[in-house]
Amino acid sequence: MAESPSQSGAQLVAHQTPGQQAESDLASLVFEMSQQVQMGMESMLKMVNEIDQNAVGIKEEIEKSKDFAMEKKRFLEEEKEQFQKAAYTILDMLSNRG
Repeated sequence: MAESPSQSGAQLVAHQTPGQQAESDLASLVFEMSQQVQMGMESMLKMVNEIDQNAVGIKEEIEKSKDFAMEKKRFLEEEKEQFQKAAYTILDMLSNRG
């Protein structure tokens, strides 16, 4: 006798053998677990994307800082050279006076 599609799940479960019930329970468990794993993976993917975006921003800031540091170093080296030239000029003037 064919079962009608309108039968409830409880009625279907009542007609299942213990093996079919165990298989059905196992299938439900596997399905639920796979959904939880999928949700976890989606969450991890979102976090990985956020980390990647933050990493890009951090790398850009590091490059800006490096560029600023190199420019500052060049400026300080130029100032050092100017002070050295001035000091040598003053020493030369003082040594020629004597």
